[in-house]
Amino acid sequence: MGVTVQNITGSTARVIWPKMASCADSFYSIMYHPNWNSVLSGYSRKSFQKEERVPASRSSFVIENLTPLTTYILCVTCQSANPSSDQCKIFHTLKQDATSASNKKKDLALGIWLTSSILLLIIAGIFLYGCLHMWCRKRQARLEEHNRNSEQEKGKVWSKNKFHTSEKFNRPSQPLQEDENADCVQLATVSENPLTCKDLPVMPTSTSQELVPTSVQTTTIN
Repeated sequence: MGVTVQNITGSTARVIWPKMASCADSFYSIMYHPNWNSVLSGYSRKSFQKEERVPASRSSFVIENLTPLTTYILCVTCQSANPSSDQCKIFHTLKQDATSASNKKKDLALGIWLTSSILLLIIAGIFLYGCLHMWCRKRQARLEEHNRNSEQEKGKVWSKNKFHTSEKFNRPSQPLQEDENADCVQLATVSENPLTCKDLPVMPTSTSQELVPTSVQTTTIN
């Protein structure tokens, strides 16, 4: 079949294969496995560790995430058929270069940073939710306390108004008593005025003048 592997690095390799007429309306299956042993493994599809499916319009593919300094066997077949020996190729990956190592470290650091950022956001969201919940509860408690105080103040004002109105209804009884006492005092002064006038001469009335002569006449007759 003429499968070739090019641009081999410590973690990638480019595989090229000729197009087959039988795969015009299907796909190519690229299977590869590290540390291959043909005696024990054979060419069965189950013996391969990984498999990539590529559209039939393509004739090359870049394999990634390979292990450095490792021997691989790679086979290309049409659809999911079991490969034959002429459809396979053995290649060795190189030592991992500094660029790829730094890229992996960057990717690892980026993944750790993203994970920690997501966790921090979740924790911050939970904390904010707890703070808002506590603030709402305190605000509700303050409103309830304010309503209780206003109701108590209204009750005090109502009792004061009731007390004042009861005092207004009770006040007229006292002036009546004072008026009665004043009348008694006036009556007492009126009754005392004749006593103070005993020394004054009493003017005879018409009845007294008529009674005196009659008494005199009776005395003379006797």
